[in-house]
Amino acid sequence: MTTKIIMDTDPGIDDAAALTMAINNPAIDLKLVTAVAGNVTVDKTTANALKIVNFFGKGDQIPVAAGAAEPLIKPFEDAARIHGESGMEGYDFGDNYGHPIAKTAVQALHDAIMAEDEVTLVPTGSYTNIALLFKEYPEVKSHIKQIVAMGGSISGGNMTSAAEFNVFTDPDAARIMYESGVPIVMVGLDVTLKALLTDASLKQLKDMNETGQMLYGLISHYNDVSGGDQGRPMHDVNTIFYLLHPEAFTTKDLWIDVQTDGPAIGATIADVRGAYHDGKTNAKVCVDIDDEFFNNWFLDQVAQMK
Repeated sequence: MTTKIIMDTDPGIDDAAALTMAINNPAIDLKLVTAVAGNVTVDKTTANALKIVNFFGKGDQIPVAAGAAEPLIKPFEDAARIHGESGMEGYDFGDNYGHPIAKTAVQALHDAIMAEDEVTLVPTGSYTNIALLFKEYPEVKSHIKQIVAMGGSISGGNMTSAAEFNVFTDPDAARIMYESGVPIVMVGLDVTLKALLTDASLKQLKDMNETGQMLYGLISHYNDVSGGDQGRPMHDVNTIFYLLHPEAFTTKDLWIDVQTDGPAIGATIADVRGAYHDGKTNAKVCVDIDDEFFNNWFLDQVAQMK
């Protein structure tokens, strides 16, 4: 039985790796990709999503829609310093990678969700498209099985000491998503900074196959050094890994509040004592991961690709 998903993404190098895993795993049925401004501007993230879909010959099967060009309220700040000016430096995908569909991301999300019995949303960028979707079409919430979101942290940030990038980019959208009532799995820095692709693994990719060469080129240009000398964090890939291997994660059910202003803007605050929401929870938060399993799984997946 396959898991039907929609990816809302801002490629980005680790997003590209996450799309690669989702497109190629037979247990995942990727219905739609929507792009949002985040790592780079939305015209670039849309093009990058198309490049990955086209690389695997899925341009006529997996539609790509362009979404929000800026956060709901907060001024836009990209991460080109991490991912390069295009968002996916290090590999030449050529110029013939297709075009996004005519629908906006919000309309495409609505139509795809309502056409399915249950679908999982997998956001790996800012949550602006999802917030706009919930505001315009609240009826979609009951058709969403769960949201498995890369973002947030309950142990410290990477944009400030408190805030992770995806939430920091559009904290107001994150608050809307966490207050939506849809089941959420937070796949944040608490695990993604442990699930590192080692240098030895990266070298194996280079000689593995065409996909390995593509990923090697991208990841070699990835300036996220938050893994130190232990390896490269593949933040967004952890969402797909969770869907396929939830047993590799330790989770806690918590209530997450999102700070939307002040010096802690973008912080995801966990009510660890159950003191502020009458013991209620709104997220399953990933707090630990089998990092060795992740690293081996990553290589095994790529080895089976073209």
